[in-house]
Amino acid sequence: MFVLSSSLARVLTVVGTLLAFLLPATSADASSPLRTHAAARGKFIGAALATGPLANESAYRTIAATEFNQITAENAMKWDATEPNQNQFNFSGADAIVNFATQNNQEVHGHTLVWHSQTPGWVQGLSASAMRSAMQNHISRVVGRYADNAAVVSWDVVNEVFDDNGGMRTSFWYNTLGQSFIADAFRAARAADSNARLCINDYNVEGINAKSTAMYNLVRSLRQQGVPVDCVGFQGHLAIQYGFPNDIQQNLQRFADLGVQVRITELDVRMQMPRDASKDATQATYYRNVVNACLAVTACAGVTIWGFTDKHSWVPDTFQGQGAALIYDQNYQPKPSYNAVHDALAGGTTTDNTPPTTPGTPVTGTVTSNSASVTWPASTDTGGSGLAGYNVYREQGATDPLLGQSTTNSITLTGLTPNTQYQVYVRARDGAGNLSGNSPTVAFTTQSGPGGGPCTATGTVQNQWSTGYVVQPVTVTNTGTSAISGWTVTFTLPAGHQLTGSWNASVSVSGQTVTARNAGYNGNLAPNASTSFGFQVSRPNGNTQTPSGYTCA
Repeated sequence: MFVLSSSLARVLTVVGTLLAFLLPATSADASSPLRTHAAARGKFIGAALATGPLANESAYRTIAATEFNQITAENAMKWDATEPNQNQFNFSGADAIVNFATQNNQEVHGHTLVWHSQTPGWVQGLSASAMRSAMQNHISRVVGRYADNAAVVSWDVVNEVFDDNGGMRTSFWYNTLGQSFIADAFRAARAADSNARLCINDYNVEGINAKSTAMYNLVRSLRQQGVPVDCVGFQGHLAIQYGFPNDIQQNLQRFADLGVQVRITELDVRMQMPRDASKDATQATYYRNVVNACLAVTACAGVTIWGFTDKHSWVPDTFQGQGAALIYDQNYQPKPSYNAVHDALAGGTTTDNTPPTTPGTPVTGTVTSNSASVTWPASTDTGGSGLAGYNVYREQGATDPLLGQSTTNSITLTGLTPNTQYQVYVRARDGAGNLSGNSPTVAFTTQSGPGGGPCTATGTVQNQWSTGYVVQPVTVTNTGTSAISGWTVTFTLPAGHQLTGSWNASVSVSGQTVTARNAGYNGNLAPNASTSFGFQVSRPNGNTQTPSGYTCA
């Protein structure tokens, strides 16, 4: 039997949900489940649920009900599940999710209405007018079914409309209907439910980069046109081997400043298998950092984890050799990541003031004209937040620049200057931000040779607004006759301009001079080959200057 259909029931249940969010604030203790601590902070903590284990595994149901106050249907509300054939709707899986949420006083986030994937072939082959009508009918029927149900409070209206460079994804939606399908979808969803919160959702937009800036500009434009975009979802499919988006809080806040709600919608943190204690600690730090970023932004409604147990995770089937991405293991046992999420939501019930032990003496391996591999005996951490990684510094006087970071006890430093002596040391860091003492130093001298050059760098201003701009791409080209394994680009920001984010490069700032070094994956360039990076800058209102003096070495 389908639950709750009257408007009065919806109002009463909303009141009950609000009370459930507020009352635990006075009763939460350190051992309370995640949802109690999240509610006490005015946030949700959610999980994407699959209907199979929800129906067949008691441990799955118990954890899903006990730990989370918000749920998302992993697949049961997508187009291929709800309308596999035109005008033939199947809501069995979606209803099971909604009924479970109602029984356990949880909110439901509907996922997803318009997406290029998991949409039946019959939709993809329609003419423009027929496709637009089919989209509007699908949204009307799916959203409309739950419009009077208090549990279903929000929807991902459109999902993943950008490519990784910030251009519009050339999906069948875009190729047939143009960009207008986005606004049409939101208007159809608002017509179907006047109260639901309507979201746009995408991946690789957690930090400030070309893709997130494109989404920022789209959301701003749509809202200026009166299109009912109420919230922005940042998926959060992270991997410890690629580094953490340290500007996530800043990115969430800039979207919030547009007047929208923000949320983390599909969080998981995968690792290269096999799993070990060091990887677990880094993963826990990533989970903690994401939750803390949301807690720091008033408009962030909460964090949804894409599943909760490694037993039922999409990661191993999608990323070869990777897995262990969630906060419970395959046997439903909590991992360090669970503790990290719990403690972050609990407001730091445990405080880690103990730094990791000091790393051992580093040794160098292969040294080229612009790179050097360095390894060292690992540190340990007993403070509770876990060992998060290592910082490698160059010792050169009053100020020792950071040359690189690693999550393991080895690194290949790139972008070094040829025929130059370096003396480096290592400091370990934990999940609470404590740094160890300095390791002993190791000295090496880079070889003579072409080093990071000859190379050139040119920057293109992609878009501007009154108080900022994005430069994308900065194209780095190897103009020499030999391959290079690293590059360093410097440029000057006009007075009053401040770097607010970057991507595809490791960036440092001294005064108005910016130094960008290659990332681990884009330093190797054959002759005449190019790569690129980008950055975003804030500037005084009305100042139209842009950076100058790009040099490459």
